[in-house]
Amino acid sequence: MKRTLAARVPAGILLLLGCWIAYTQNQGQPPQLTINKVKDDLFEIEGDGGNVAVYVTNEGVILVDDKFERDHEEIAAKVKSVTDQPVKYVLSTHHHADHSGGNAKYLPTAEIISTANARTNIVEQKQSNAPPGMAPARVVFTEECSVFLGGKEVRARHFGRGHTNGDAIIYFPALRTIHTGDLMAGNTPLIDYPGGGSVVEWTKTLDQALKVDFDTVIPGHGPVTNKAGLLTYRNNIEKLRNRAAGLIREGKGQDEVGKVMVAEFGWAPNGLQMQWSLPGMMTELK
Repeated sequence: MKRTLAARVPAGILLLLGCWIAYTQNQGQPPQLTINKVKDDLFEIEGDGGNVAVYVTNEGVILVDDKFERDHEEIAAKVKSVTDQPVKYVLSTHHHADHSGGNAKYLPTAEIISTANARTNIVEQKQSNAPPGMAPARVVFTEECSVFLGGKEVRARHFGRGHTNGDAIIYFPALRTIHTGDLMAGNTPLIDYPGGGSVVEWTKTLDQALKVDFDTVIPGHGPVTNKAGLLTYRNNIEKLRNRAAGLIREGKGQDEVGKVMVAEFGWAPNGLQMQWSLPGMMTELK
């Protein structure tokens, strides 16, 4: 009996030690990414930040967004798993670090394109919690631009303000697919007022986007969906805006409006919506 107990104790210690080593070795490493096929030569990479679109051509790869800088090597590995072609272009949906944080890694070998406002937001460090070393695009547009590579076309459109003042929707016309950036992300909108966002303009921007000929949607965060899913998201923003505007007209203060946003729309009590969205919304909806 004593021998069995003596044998079990070291084994248990070894098991705990092994778990601790595995835990400590994983610290500081970015979460694992996954790559999924959307249509034909279009893929998307999920995990640790915004969804990255990967469009493969016989002359190179066009990416939409590049996550955080720490994800660069794994993004490269995921691209390599579907093609040997190099990344030639990165189309940025907006300036936030979970979508444009990898720009500096791509600039030596690829061209990065964003709206003019997204570039300005990086240059002027509009994101208060952005890591150091954010690199802006070298090529910008104000309303629309197209990239042609390997006989394929990708269009970037700026329809107006919403999540920020520099949001781009990326359109793959041959595949009838769009990447919305964070104009559609998660279950509830984050209005980045310091970055020029607007809950009033957001639905107008999506109304313009919904006129595009598409059936598939790669959102900024979350699973691939369809046009009906984007329309539902648009309507939820309108519902949130109308609810908040009604409370403000009733004379409710910021704390009271915030509690309703938490209870009815799933805002985190100490999340970015409370920091970036709520104060600006109180002013915009007066």
